Amino acid sequence: MRTSGLWVTGTIAALALTSCGGGDPLEEDAESEGAQGEALVVGSQQYYSNTIIAELYAQALEAADIEVEREFEIGQREVYVSELESGAIDVFPEYAGNFLQYYDDASDAATLEEITAELESTLPDGLRVLEPAEATDQDSFVVTSEFAEENDLTEVADLAGIEDLRIAANSEFETRPYGPEGLQDVYGVDITVVPVQDSGGPLTLDALLEGDVEVADLYSADPSIESENLVVLEDTEELVLPQNVIPVVSERVDEDAAAVIDEVNAALSAEELVSLNSQSVEDQADPADLATEWLSEQGLN
Repeated sequence: MRTSGLWVTGTIAALALTSCGGGDPLEEDAESEGAQGEALVVGSQQYYSNTIIAELYAQALEAADIEVEREFEIGQREVYVSELESGAIDVFPEYAGNFLQYYDDASDAATLEEITAELESTLPDGLRVLEPAEATDQDSFVVTSEFAEENDLTEVADLAGIEDLRIAANSEFETRPYGPEGLQDVYGVDITVVPVQDSGGPLTLDALLEGDVEVADLYSADPSIESENLVVLEDTEELVLPQNVIPVVSERVDEDAAAVIDEVNAALSAEELVSLNSQSVEDQADPADLATEWLSEQGLN
């Protein structure tokens, strides 16, 4: 990368990686900006709802004259946690139960309070969680109303005994505590994962509606559950832990910045998150525009 031709090629490649949410630019950002104490790097999963929440945090921080950089749509937990741990990302909207189980899949924590307490003692040095929001976005076992009626389904346990069950979910679902092994151990449900890599998005929904699978892992704040008259099977044994939105932050997030993020989370109810998601899905609204309008309505910008 010393000659001009190679430098241009490398620059173009770097720009392409940035636009696709690649991992390498994060390390460069941490060295150039974050590590020097200038801007806080706000990250998000490759999931539209998570990006909206990250944008809420970013704009609220900017309104408080705190400089931020955005590293959005950078993949799932297996990809971005190393960036959090390295300090390349300073602020990230997470989901309480899933985040704890990433670090301790044998945890006995069941309530949000227990999960938050365990996160405080389990997270590696340099990371901490702030106040969780009321808003939650649970992994949910969802079926069509027709399939539920045909098989008399109201609870996850009712799936036991149905042959050749398939579930549309991200490939990571295979190894999650509430994945096939957990479903078998807790509910006696035998199910095969059909990987759909869009985090419960339109491809996952289409797989369910078109009959490619019988079950889909959709998130509880997904507006399509209501609009498509889908049935969320009751998880009576609480295989899926509470997934309240919880910010994970680095040591570079001081008291002032933390207070800004806490204000956003305090206003983020379950209903507000569904509303934001609905506007994103149904109106194709841009996350930045959604965040600006919502923060204005809440008096936070």
